[in-house]
Amino acid sequence: MAGVSRKEIEVKEEELSQHVYSALQAVSCPLVEHLYLQDSSSMVQLLCSPSPLRSEILTWICSRIKPNFPTSKKLPGTGTDPEAVMREMALLGQELMLCRANDLKLTKGEATPLQQLLFLQQLLTVVQDCEEEEEGEDESHLVGELFKSGNLPHLTGMFQPELPQRPADIQKICDEMKSSEQPVEVEAEAEAAEVESVLQATRSELERLQSQCDFLSEAAQAAVFVPSSLRVAACDLQQLMATFSHVFESDLKDLCGREAPGFSADCHVFQRVQQLLLACDTELEMLKEASEASACVTEDVKQLQTRPEYWRGGQKHTLSEKLEELRTRISDYVSVLQS
Repeated sequence: MAGVSRKEIEVKEEELSQHVYSALQAVSCPLVEHLYLQDSSSMVQLLCSPSPLRSEILTWICSRIKPNFPTSKKLPGTGTDPEAVMREMALLGQELMLCRANDLKLTKGEATPLQQLLFLQQLLTVVQDCEEEEEGEDESHLVGELFKSGNLPHLTGMFQPELPQRPADIQKICDEMKSSEQPVEVEAEAEAAEVESVLQATRSELERLQSQCDFLSEAAQAAVFVPSSLRVAACDLQQLMATFSHVFESDLKDLCGREAPGFSADCHVFQRVQQLLLACDTELEMLKEASEASACVTEDVKQLQTRPEYWRGGQKHTLSEKLEELRTRISDYVSVLQS
């Protein structure tokens, strides 16, 4: 791993081995009860080196997570197939989203100690969660037993006990205390009414100020999209992808055990989208201006057709009337020529 020395990796492996070994003891794994390991190197050797004991420990962990583990794949005269068990472990890890189905190095003990310890730590976390769920189910069973129909009368008596009547002197003291508390209650009610009136006045003043602030309206708060904002967002996205690829290659690749996700380094896609959006924005502006110009032309034509502008016989006539007059004169002229 780039930037991390071998010494730091060994220290991390020792810490993880101690944590995993303690977790195995915490979940009462019978395979480590009589080992009494104290040295971190011995724990790393036990948990990360291929051995029958390591395989049994991993099988025990998987059986606590999945009760029907391992599957009954047998070889003639040899019992359970070790290779098949390793594949089942990898499949269980894939179901838990801890590894891939073909990551057999993790189950066989051939991966790096750090990867194996992280895998074991995550499996033991799942085991602890399963045990907590089982304890919760046991508690639910106890609650169900407590609230059986035969126990309801006793529970009713516990929640609604019958107390003896208070003596007369105690009752007198309680009445005096209630009478002394009444003025205090009156003062509290008056104070609450005063606070409520102040709050109402404050709310009215805030509403008045808000009505005078135009920039607080929803229209003013709406974000305005501009092409430059798209350009900035595209540049930020490209930088984030490049940074993630660099961090993955330098720090995360060895831990994840897989190749970095492929990000396209082509920026022309964002440039093309930005150019298309600019062209679309320009076309929309042109359409808007064309619509406004068409409306103006329509209005001018309407005025030419309806507004008197042409003189005849001492009076002004509209264009349509003048055209009708010309049409009539031409028709009369044609009739005279034909006759």
